[in-house]
This record gives sequence, structure tokens and C-alpha cells, in this order.
Amino acid sequence: MSGSELRYRRFVAPLGGGAPSRFAPQSAGQSILITGAGGCIGSALAQAIAAAGPARLVLLDSSEHNLFQIHRRLEAGHEAVPRESILGSVMDSSLVNAVLDRFRPDAIYHAAALKHVSLLENNPFAAVRENAVGTYTLARAALSHGTPRVALVSTDKAVNPHSIMGASKRLAELTVAALSAPECRMNAVRLGNVIGSSGSVLPIFLEQISAGGPVTVTDPQASRYFLTLDEAVDAILAAGAVGCSGRILLPELSEPERIADLAGFLIGATPNSAGTEIPIRFIGLRPGEKLAEDLVFESETRDGTAGLLQAIVTPSPSPAELDDLMQELTCCLVSRDLNRLIRAISTAVPEYQPSRPVLDVMAVERRDA
Repeated sequence: MSGSELRYRRFVAPLGGGAPSRFAPQSAGQSILITGAGGCIGSALAQAIAAAGPARLVLLDSSEHNLFQIHRRLEAGHEAVPRESILGSVMDSSLVNAVLDRFRPDAIYHAAALKHVSLLENNPFAAVRENAVGTYTLARAALSHGTPRVALVSTDKAVNPHSIMGASKRLAELTVAALSAPECRMNAVRLGNVIGSSGSVLPIFLEQISAGGPVTVTDPQASRYFLTLDEAVDAILAAGAVGCSGRILLPELSEPERIADLAGFLIGATPNSAGTEIPIRFIGLRPGEKLAEDLVFESETRDGTAGLLQAIVTPSPSPAELDDLMQELTCCLVSRDLNRLIRAISTAVPEYQPSRPVLDVMAVERRDA
């Protein structure tokens, strides 16, 4: 078996996650809040932490279906763990403050996010509301309640973003960097593509192969950093235990893989019902997508290691500047003024390059104004 095949095989078996995490025991006897708890990453975090015996596990999700599913899984596998399932959004400031006041979490793992790049290009207000303003709402509440630790789940798409999703996650990173304090240590863990998560290419490829193809790939040279769901859970839990504050934390990632090579391996390794040769069809990069992702901004500096994670210092606004920015973004959301919204984002994230569809809508707005 070739070296590339060995690399790819690690992505196939662990799609569902569930391996014990070496960092979960730190949550034993603690009150833990997970936002986005019903999502792929959030539910894997919940199961890993539940296995460690926390004092209480608080699950927050805006999807009734997802919240019900993770509640059932924990009920079946970890019945003895005290837990609360709360249906709601991190955008709901009253709810978030009530949850923190009632349960006093020792740590918050903030996995709630909208993350489908091409879909969010057509829904920029939703992306900014949930990913940026939602993170700010949660972080402000955590700071006021003195929550000891907050770990934001971020993405490499936040670096030099071409998409509104990436830009909104960069705003989330800036939020935790700006608001982190000694009594409330906040950090962001910047992940690559998590295999098996919502929007990951692997489930899509496997579905296409099962249907007889074709397998659609954006570009022959498109590449991504990949990590398994279990690796992602380890990195997030490790980020919740570090002693540093206001940092971007980067797990050790293997070299980026060409998506076309991964698709070719899966075609050869996966039986299909048609029994025919399955082609790969190249469809071109979609709005907001990049040929390759970056891990670090040019303006960022490496600051040693925090456990197994690389600590990165990122330029961030002052808390007062962040408050002004979030107030401006909120005004843009209320008025649904895309031109004003993109100007505010571009000021805060000058590396952001809006996609053609976003620029076209902005041009129409200016013409109609």
C-alpha cells in the first residue's frame, strides 16, 4: 500500500468519531457548556466529555432535531451524567446569561456556527449574525459571569478569507482575542477541514459514489488541510486546558491533500451499486472558495506551544473598539445594508476579499439607493 493510501485510509474508518479523548478527563467533576451541541463536532465533544464524568453537561443548540438526537445518545450511553438540553441560540442574550447564571460552567466549548461556504455567500447577514455577533454575545456574557475558560472552534477559512463565512469566523476570533481576561481565559482553536462534519467533502463523495457518480471536485489543484473528527475533539479539549489567554491555537496538521487525489482514492476503495467506473467531474471553484487554505496571517506571530498546540498571537482590537464594531455590525443587520456591512467587515478584516456574487449585490444596492 502506498504512503498516500495509508494517509487516506485514516479518513475513512473514523467518520463517526467516538474514540476516547486523552484530554477529556480534565472535565471530570466540572460543569461544562457546549454550544452547537447537536452538530457533528459538538455532539462528538459532548460524548467525549460525558465519558469523563462531568458534574453537569449543558447542551445548547438552536436545532430541535439535533438537540434531541444528542440528548438520546447521551441518555443511552451516559445515563448517570447530569445534563441539561437547552433549545436556543447564542444570539439570545437573555437566554445565554440565564444559562451562565444558573449553571456556572467551568468551561464553554463554543462550537455553534454556520459554516457552509457557498450557501452563506448568498446569506451574508445570517453568517455575520450567528458567527460573529453570536460569538460576541456569548463572550460578553462569559466575561461578565467570570467563566474561567472559553474555547472557540474556528477554521483555517478565517485566514485571508475569500468568503463571508471565513470573514465572520475571523470576527469571532478577534472577539475572543480582544475580550480574554485573567478571570476568563478565551482562546480560539483554528482547525482544518474536519472529516465527517457537516459540509465535509467525504460524505458528499461517498454519496456520489454510491449513486454511481460522477464525483464532483472544484479544481484539479484544490487542496485542503484535513483532520479526523477524533483529532478535532482532542484539539478542542486541549484548547480548553491551556494556560495562555487571547491566543489562536493551532493543532499539528499534516500537509494539505489534493481533493482530487482523495476523491480518486475513495472511488477505488468504495464499492458502488452500479459496478461501473466512476468519473471525476471538475466544476470550478464556487463563490467564496479558495484554491488552497492558509493557517496563519502574515501579521500573526508564533508564541511557542501550549501543550500540543501552537500558540499564535494575533492583532486584535481593544475591547472598546470591538464593542463599536459589533454595534456597527448589528445596525447593518437590522437595516440589511450589505454595502455598510461589507465596509465594516473589511475595516476589521482588511485581508477579506468579497466574492463576485457579494460584489454584484453591493453594486445593485448602490444603484438602487
